[in-house]
Amino acid sequence: MSSLPRIGWIGLGIMGSPMAENLLKAGYAVTGYTLERPKLDRLAAAGGTAAASVAETVRDADVVITMVPASPQVEAVAYGPDGILAHARPGTLLIDMSSITPQTSVDLAEAAGRHGIRVLDAPVSGGEAGAVEAVLSIMAGGTQADFDAARPILETLGRTVIRCGPHGAGQTVKAANQLIVAVNIQACAEAVVFLEKSGVDLAAALDVLNGGLAGSTVLTRKKDNFRDRDFAPGFRIDLHHKDMGIVTDAARAVGAALPVGTVVAGLVAALRAQGDGGLDHSALLRGVERLSGHPAGA
Repeated sequence: MSSLPRIGWIGLGIMGSPMAENLLKAGYAVTGYTLERPKLDRLAAAGGTAAASVAETVRDADVVITMVPASPQVEAVAYGPDGILAHARPGTLLIDMSSITPQTSVDLAEAAGRHGIRVLDAPVSGGEAGAVEAVLSIMAGGTQADFDAARPILETLGRTVIRCGPHGAGQTVKAANQLIVAVNIQACAEAVVFLEKSGVDLAAALDVLNGGLAGSTVLTRKKDNFRDRDFAPGFRIDLHHKDMGIVTDAARAVGAALPVGTVVAGLVAALRAQGDGGLDHSALLRGVERLSGHPAGA
């Protein structure tokens, strides 16, 4: 019998499914739950166990991991008579890998503590490719002891795994991450339109830019999206819109000015309002094209 902790996994979306599968490949027993039957079937095909409810998922788990879209979904699966806190055993470690508000993480840790359940907030960066390749950056908030207990699991899912401070710190760092990524994508999108309108070979230009100080993981991951106008969602505009709301609200609360971030948050919101919320966040290029009178963005 395996000595590895039993995992209860809630949320099998674009990120959650490959992450759960990486744990299965590493030898963990994973019981999963999500609202969509095909995703449960995918987990079962990979060797996991499909559960019919949150309660069934967490009842025998040593570690529960949630990977859902936003704070309301975390609260929905955590609280209430059918939630994690009502059915997980005392001593269970709950690792929330969703991207939510720092305050939601703090509140969850306090509520879970009253049930004898330990909590880490451990949001991730790296998108679908990072989840599939198990090279995510994972930023955690919680006690050192709980982080140390979770480290083997987190290192199965990511390459950079760091405790950033107490409960909520992981979410604060994730908010900063999303700020940097959005501004970076917007800058890349503006450069793409500028280069193309100037008649420059785009592929060559992006390669040479990515080899210098303008290079970034964003450009490495997204340059093919820009070149091919392939906006199949790895991370949806809808979710980045949510994250920009988190960072702007959190920054306002601590008195930090975000002059560029606030503008980019507005551009993300505008793209979503134009019907592109389901596209990858590299589709910020479409907004720049529209502003530039480019037919591809029409």
